[in-house]
Amino acid sequence: MAELHTSAPTTTYDTPTPRWVSLLTDVGRPVVAAWVMIMCAPGEHHLGKLAGWNDTLAWGMAGVLAAYAGIAAAVASKRPKGAPGKTSAVLGAWLSLATAMSAQPVSHMFVTGHWTAEPRPPVWLVVAVSCIPPLVLGHLLHLAATPVRVTPVIPQAQPVTAPVAPPASAQEPELAPERAPAPIEYSDPRCAAIRPLYDDGLRPGTKAMRAAIVAAGFESPSDGVIRGQLRAEIEQHEPHLAQLPPAPVAISA
Repeated sequence: MAELHTSAPTTTYDTPTPRWVSLLTDVGRPVVAAWVMIMCAPGEHHLGKLAGWNDTLAWGMAGVLAAYAGIAAAVASKRPKGAPGKTSAVLGAWLSLATAMSAQPVSHMFVTGHWTAEPRPPVWLVVAVSCIPPLVLGHLLHLAATPVRVTPVIPQAQPVTAPVAPPASAQEPELAPERAPAPIEYSDPRCAAIRPLYDDGLRPGTKAMRAAIVAAGFESPSDGVIRGQLRAEIEQHEPHLAQLPPAPVAISA
């Protein structure tokens, strides 16, 4: 016989989040994102100027990298797993993050004097920074042109199995005959003389019970014996008889 293994019920606790925590989370994330872009913008602007753009156009480097990171991250999160462009969007998100991170130390190396741009910046820096805007545009156009293929889910029909009918026996089993209830044995034989009076569906009165007792050949008992002893014993064996409506006085008499 297989043993049943029951595990203890797991209790979960739902702790409400304080209002100030929710407010700090909702407001803090956009504030931190804005400050990060502001802090990164000077370094990206500086690299744009080193690559050859003028002061106004160099600010576009900060906007290009910020937009690239946001768009690639949004596409990567919205594309379902296995959809076309999902892998490319994830790589683009990491690439934009790596580009933004590398722009800061490279710019700071020139600003702090560890590297020098005199008489001109290195060739590799000019080429790398100059290629960023067209590469970002090309990748974003690739993500925009990649369709999202949605595969419809077709519900499969569940097999219907007919219930297995039990084998019909050649001969139906015989039902055991119902046994008649055993007769009630009263401690006082006068109870047997009173019991038939209940068959009319009424609870007999004292006079009717005394008449039945006398008719059965017994001496006439007192009212207290009839009600407190004889009738009490009958209704103790069959409690439902005590709930019957009382017989009219004429019938009892």
